[in-house]
Amino acid sequence: MCGICGLVGQANSENINAMLGIIAHRGPDDAGIYISETPSGETVGLGHRRLSIIDLSAAGHQPMSSIDGRVWLTFNGEIYNYLELRQDLISRGHKFRSNTDSEVIIAAYQEWGEQCLIRFNGMFAFAIWDINLQKLFIARDRLGIKPVYYAQTKQGFAFASEIKALLTLGIPREIDLSALHQYLTFLWVPDPKTLFQGIYKLPPAHYLTYQHGEIEITEYWDMKFDEDKRHSEDYWAEMLLETLHNATKSQLVSDVPLGAFLSGGIDSSSIVALMHKTTGKQVNTYTIGFTSEDLSYDVIPDDVKYAREIGKLFKTNYNEAILKPEVFDLLPKLVWHMDEPIADPAIITSFLICRAARETLTVLLSGMGGDEIFSGYPRHLAVKLAEIYKLVPPQISSSIVSALPASKPGIFNAFFRNLHKLAKSANLPFQAQYLGYGTYFTNEEKQRLYSKELRQATEKFNAYEKHEYFFNRVKSEHWINQMLYIDTKLFLPCLNLTYTDKTSMATSLEVRVPYLDHELVELSARIPAELKLRGFTRKYILKRALNSVLPSSIINRKKAGFSAPLRAWLRRDFADLVADWLSPSKIESRGFFDPVEVKRVIDANNQGREDNSLKIFQLLTFEMWYQRFIENRN
Repeated sequence: MCGICGLVGQANSENINAMLGIIAHRGPDDAGIYISETPSGETVGLGHRRLSIIDLSAAGHQPMSSIDGRVWLTFNGEIYNYLELRQDLISRGHKFRSNTDSEVIIAAYQEWGEQCLIRFNGMFAFAIWDINLQKLFIARDRLGIKPVYYAQTKQGFAFASEIKALLTLGIPREIDLSALHQYLTFLWVPDPKTLFQGIYKLPPAHYLTYQHGEIEITEYWDMKFDEDKRHSEDYWAEMLLETLHNATKSQLVSDVPLGAFLSGGIDSSSIVALMHKTTGKQVNTYTIGFTSEDLSYDVIPDDVKYAREIGKLFKTNYNEAILKPEVFDLLPKLVWHMDEPIADPAIITSFLICRAARETLTVLLSGMGGDEIFSGYPRHLAVKLAEIYKLVPPQISSSIVSALPASKPGIFNAFFRNLHKLAKSANLPFQAQYLGYGTYFTNEEKQRLYSKELRQATEKFNAYEKHEYFFNRVKSEHWINQMLYIDTKLFLPCLNLTYTDKTSMATSLEVRVPYLDHELVELSARIPAELKLRGFTRKYILKRALNSVLPSSIINRKKAGFSAPLRAWLRRDFADLVADWLSPSKIESRGFFDPVEVKRVIDANNQGREDNSLKIFQLLTFEMWYQRFIENRN
């Protein structure tokens, strides 16, 4: 895993090195630049920071050129089928100087051009400078595991693995208000926008070409639902397990030590089980737990006991840490690594696991992606539960729900909170209902939150435009597959994969995700929707498939979710911190929000009337981000 950057226009060693310097954490093992002048008088620069994973020798140095010197590459990621592609390319007359997957990308581009992308099985963001065509070719993997950002700057067209590298080129630090409108809705910003005006993220499964001053962006892959109902459950379970096993096996290729996240959930446990089955060796696992006091306010079950069970079952080299509130001091540092505010407390947990693992390992495998492709989230089930909820007369259901607390410690805390969230959206049409389950500040709430100026500036924006676009693409598909498509296109790459990349790279660690092997994703799209969410059982077919691999106590356990006990921390340990960062004077000085409404949101959360913990975390994260990136304060 690495950091990449580049510039077409007025590139020189100074600006390329400045970009590389600020993303040095992505690749501590090596660094390199390539500078060349074009016939038109422009200069092209490529930069690379290397985290050595495959072929640790100097032969893997980047930027890397083709043997004839006409193609130059800077690459971040892994191509898992590079050995098979290498043999194919050798048979077609290509020669190689290294054992790297990087050189395979170069040869594949020379052989097949832009269509080389459909042959790659892996995670990647790379850029190729084609001297003959005077063209920059930038590509991102199918599911968006690795990021790449781009912008037009005074020095020319620039790209990088992280936004902060682009900011070294003097891009004005201005907020995209339409993106802010989306951030407050979802906790994150949908591709291709970022919270920075003029800086964009290349969407998953797309490539970009920059030639003679013109940008063209093309989609090269999409998730197609072609359900095959001819086969039995046993058939699909067998195919699923075989494909997941193959994906896990292929992602074990490495010249450095590797291990696995272990939450004790079905996804991470299955990866550990298949790693053990494949190698027959002890697997290094890493687990984060929480104190019982912190969990009293949250829906997060105690993962640790399940993780310990898996650790004992497969005799892993088990590593466990109990998260304490003092880790909240990490938040300003993590905001810097995120580049733009991502209001998910999982960024803390993810960073700490990666930091602990990096003491002995360079690669971790994760179970991320199983929920998105096999229907594992509570909101998927909520669509079914809403049909039952709507059978109760509204005057009765609304009066009952309004009388219940939204956030109180105790065994019914999760039930009360989920019931309040269900009640907000249950009576809406399907699409609006599903979007409601992923909404934090609703449009009505944002109108109360915004200052008069922000309210006027955002009145023409539709926060759901990207969601509606993707819903329209699959409007004829089964409603379950519609939800999974939206999650795979937006929630997965823009939130989960983004913070996974940033927190792992902050510690110079590579994270691989076997569930997002595109062959497994394509298989999941052929499985009938009813086998993903059957009755009230989420991930039904995946659980069937893993019956022979995992104990029933893991398969049938309550879903936890990968997060941190934010609610307890905000109401107990960090009340003073919230009062300071979100003080009325500070809120008023920004000019974005109404300080009276911000105080009401905080007070209602503290008193248990409303569960506003993530809203408060949004505002807190935004304030920290604003100071660090817009005001440029350390």
